Amino acid sequence: MRYFIHLAYNGAAFYGWQIQPNHPSVQDTLENCLSLILHSERIPITGCGRTDTGVHASSFYAHFDFDSCFSGTECKQLSQKLNNFLPKDIVIFKIFSVKPEAHARFDAENRTYKYFISLKKNPFNYNFTYHYYRNLDIDLMNQAAYLLLSTKDFTSFSKVHTQVNNFLCDVFEANWQRNNEELVFTISANRFLRNMVRAIVGTLLEVGVKNISLEEFQNIINQKNRCSAKTSAPANALFLTNVRYSWNKILLNIDNTNES
Repeated sequence: MRYFIHLAYNGAAFYGWQIQPNHPSVQDTLENCLSLILHSERIPITGCGRTDTGVHASSFYAHFDFDSCFSGTECKQLSQKLNNFLPKDIVIFKIFSVKPEAHARFDAENRTYKYFISLKKNPFNYNFTYHYYRNLDIDLMNQAAYLLLSTKDFTSFSKVHTQVNNFLCDVFEANWQRNNEELVFTISANRFLRNMVRAIVGTLLEVGVKNISLEEFQNIINQKNRCSAKTSAPANALFLTNVRYSWNKILLNIDNTNES
């Protein structure tokens, strides 16, 4: 049987989702706990993506296979046991059965990231926002962000040595919104490259302080060279906030979960 896990994690203590040699990761921590609770050999868990070191996820999905067929009550009990064993950085919202071919990564139709910037010193959000005190032209930043919607190749915003077949992404949402002293960048796409969002944010901030123009931002995109973009924004302010699926295609029973 195949099961989906809906979870969230504070990425500060981890070197990203994916297992890393000699470094703690969310995937490794979760696999260890799940295998221990189910009294099983190592149970591989496949995530919906690979968040970078220090990046958080307020909504993340993964799947695993296990021989037993768990009822809804047993899935709930397993979630509770995992939450008891897992460190405080990780929380399990729900575990539910899916069709055998359902895949947390390949069936994800789009993902949304949010980047949080604090425009004023605030001791209560310090760990989860980027404190940026220079004056920003938000309208200009939104004009630059709009250019991303017509961009297909995001080589300029990806780490250079990464194992991907191409750098093509379909971005259908990219905008800045101000809420009092907080600035939030939202970006949604069918897929994301390593370091992509942070590189985009860092470059858009340079647009905001008018160090680069809209024309120069477009040239950065066109050059398809990571060296042409600006410094990546810090990881601690980046959250994966939503992963969308067509649940009717992958759930065994559309009523066995509140996912939508």
